[in-house]
Amino acid sequence: MMTIASRTAAAAAFASLLLMSSAYAQTTPPAAAPAATEKKAEKPRTAASLECSKEADAKGLHGKERKKFRSDCKKEAGSKAK
Repeated sequence: MMTIASRTAAAAAFASLLLMSSAYAQTTPPAAAPAATEKKAEKPRTAASLECSKEADAKGLHGKERKKFRSDCKKEAGSKAK
C-alpha cells in the first residue's frame, strides 16, 4: 500500500517526465535563414596583396604587425601604380 508521500513523489516524477518530453520536442533548432548560411563573396586578391603577404611571411610577421605592414605595403603599391 502506498503512502501519501510516495504517491506525491510518483505523481511528481510522472509529471516531470511529461514536461521533459514536451521540452525536448521544442528544442529543435529553427531552420536557418538562407542569408545566414551563405558566405560573403570573397574578393579576388590583387597581385599587390599577394606580394605584400609574401613579404610579410618572409619577415615572419604575425598579428597586428602583419596587418599594419600589409596595409602600408598595399598603400605604397597603389601609389606606385598611379
